[in-house]
Amino acid sequence: MRLLIASDLHGSFESLHFLLDRAHALRPNALVLLGDLVYHGPRNPLPQGYDTRAMLKAMPDLTALTCPVVAVRGNCDAEVDLGQLPFPVTENAWLEADGLNIFVSHGHHLPEYPPCPNFQQGTVLLRGHTHVPRGESLGGLHFWNPGSLSLPKGGSVRSYGLYEDGVFRVLDIQGNEVLRHSPADA
Repeated sequence: MRLLIASDLHGSFESLHFLLDRAHALRPNALVLLGDLVYHGPRNPLPQGYDTRAMLKAMPDLTALTCPVVAVRGNCDAEVDLGQLPFPVTENAWLEADGLNIFVSHGHHLPEYPPCPNFQQGTVLLRGHTHVPRGESLGGLHFWNPGSLSLPKGGSVRSYGLYEDGVFRVLDIQGNEVLRHSPADA
């Protein structure tokens, strides 16, 4: 299974266009969007290519992909924006990929570190929100974050995630691997 994963686009039409190009090239089984799609948020600077109208106009291009879109709501996603999207956006979602149980969330309501009540050992917590790439196992849980395509933080670069064959990788926009994590190796 191949999952193309992005978070924290924050209204960057440039980042959406990049993501569409990657989806066409990679042909994933699903495109996973981890929230904060349209609005830049009150604490963030305007991202490069910020254009909410162009962003919303191009969103139907995501539904034209040959894979489903799994999208969860971020803390900057307003009702008025979500109502304009051509696909459903849920608070959280569960995915199964190659025997892994993956909890998909923006992450602003999740702890960064264990304990994480109500999650079984081996669960992957796939989240965005921090804008910082992450792939690590702690307390029997696996924490994955693709970083941000639009507003990287903590000295990180613009990045996205790719899961395939049991491995989660974060790649920069040039395709260089930023990090790699495999729950099987934990």
